[in-house]
Amino acid sequence: MEKRKVAVFDVDGTIFRSSLFIELAEELISQGIFNESVRGRYAKEQRAWLDRKGDYEAYINALVGVFLEEIRGVHYKDFQEAAKRVVDRKADRVYRYTRDLVKDLRARGYFLLAISQSPKSVLDHFCRRFGFHKVYGRIYEIGPGDRFTGAVEDLHLIGNKANIVKRAVEKENLTLKSSVGVGDTEGDIAFLELVEKPICFNPNLKLYKWAKRTGSKIVVERKDVIYDLA
Repeated sequence: MEKRKVAVFDVDGTIFRSSLFIELAEELISQGIFNESVRGRYAKEQRAWLDRKGDYEAYINALVGVFLEEIRGVHYKDFQEAAKRVVDRKADRVYRYTRDLVKDLRARGYFLLAISQSPKSVLDHFCRRFGFHKVYGRIYEIGPGDRFTGAVEDLHLIGNKANIVKRAVEKENLTLKSSVGVGDTEGDIAFLELVEKPICFNPNLKLYKWAKRTGSKIVVERKDVIYDLA
């Protein structure tokens, strides 16, 4: 069987114009599944990021810590319904460049692979709309009564995006020849180094420096203009 070419995409900040993880956390709070007071436990880091005085990773890491604590005891059905509501309302809030690139690559027969640190439940709803063939995200352990335990399954796997790509290439009969990868932070470098055509889209500073050093393509979308910088 002929091997299919693969295109690898980060999702949050690369296709989706926000973070599915943040949107899901806010939805869980709005629905009363998480206590509204939890916002205070990551407010400092959030404010620092919004004021551009702090780091985005610090904000996300603070939210992740709160999320892992609050997810304990939440019923799987409530979680899934919240994930679906987020996607139903906000699935169209995407970047034009990556939206059109996904469509083009799919039409050309590429196997579309999404890798994200957001919960797989919300990723599945989102990526299905764009025709992705395989989705990797955080999977939260479910215990007795279909309630979350607060643990993350196979954290070692989702934490290494390069290994995920290698695994998918082997399992799905793919080839890295003419492969495409799109990411927006240094956390995506691991898989961008594997593909033939890495694209650094709206990169943060660390990824921008890597792109300049390696000669990788840099694309920035701002308002209604798309800038091809390299």
